[in-house]
Amino acid sequence: MKKVKLIEPEKFAVLPWGWTECNKKTLKDIKKCGFNLAGFMRPDDLKLVQKAGLKGIVFDPSIQVTGDLIGIDIAAIKRRINNLMKKIKKQEAIFGYYLCDEPSSVLFPALKKWVAMFKKIAPDSIAYINLFPDYATNTQLGTNGYKEYLENYVKTVEPAFISYDNYSLMDDGSLRASYFTNIEAIRAIALRYQKSFWNIVLSNAHFHYAEPTEAGLRFQLYTTLAYGARGISYFTYFTPQTGNYRLAPIDQFGNKTPTWYMLRNVNMQLHNLAPVYVTLKNINVFHHPDVPDGCGGIQTARLIKEVRGDNLLVGEFEAADKCPYAIVVNKSLNRSTCFSVQFKEAGKINMINPYSGSLVPWGGENNWLAPGQGMLLCVQK
Repeated sequence: MKKVKLIEPEKFAVLPWGWTECNKKTLKDIKKCGFNLAGFMRPDDLKLVQKAGLKGIVFDPSIQVTGDLIGIDIAAIKRRINNLMKKIKKQEAIFGYYLCDEPSSVLFPALKKWVAMFKKIAPDSIAYINLFPDYATNTQLGTNGYKEYLENYVKTVEPAFISYDNYSLMDDGSLRASYFTNIEAIRAIALRYQKSFWNIVLSNAHFHYAEPTEAGLRFQLYTTLAYGARGISYFTYFTPQTGNYRLAPIDQFGNKTPTWYMLRNVNMQLHNLAPVYVTLKNINVFHHPDVPDGCGGIQTARLIKEVRGDNLLVGEFEAADKCPYAIVVNKSLNRSTCFSVQFKEAGKINMINPYSGSLVPWGGENNWLAPGQGMLLCVQK
């Protein structure tokens, strides 16, 4: 197997979402699959995680923010965090601390206290909170709409970054209509408050969600990249032993499924693109020719003069030297597309090869995109 250097999670996080029962083999396989974070783990597992060359998010009952902690005072929060710090001491493998998943806005004032205290006591780590998708009900959100929920969260909690989940690949082959409206809303709030964001996507099948495919995994990664994210999480790495959950990368008996190998391929593409990608600034996103509700079309383009293809998403980026970049994504989950693109700035078009990480001329059969595939292009000045 060709070795690919993994990008640091501080630059772009790749998280197997969920609890990880840590041992040497499990952590080795997580890293081989292309994750730079090991998941959520006990404080006692941090030494194993460090030896594996990974970082992780500490999961401890004493710091989980639930409804019964709404009225907790600052002194009690400080005491709980300090007690945890005494137990784990200083560990290089700590990326962050798990606080809450899908909180109602009722919890935001309490989360604000926890986030502020972690900034004081552990400033080099993140306080991890994940938000609802936009198809949650107002009762779940605790607000009169999703944009109000996001606004209240960022203004009240003042998080280091924004994480949310959206599961939209359905077992009838369709895409949930809110997939793009959700990431549009997250990108907008992140830009307004100068925050990075992570997307949690599917890597298992359950309920009426589709079984994982290469096209679906590519689609979720490249659409996330086109919108300028700085992290992606996969729900889940280990298949839950309940209901109709199936085909996560590791099955209920601890064996690798076909999903493990498909996800490794997609993650390796990410890591080959990441050294360039993380240096870029996302300045616009548009769809062409089919524009989902709430999204922009090619008339919003800032760097692209023309693009042709069947069903495309284009993320526009600038390098520090103002060199124009674009990620072109085939949104179809079942059909390849041939495409062409013309930047407004004249010059030779190059691509970052996702299988080697090399900057190479764009041409020949590279004008084809597989279902869900994306391509990172730039203009050579």
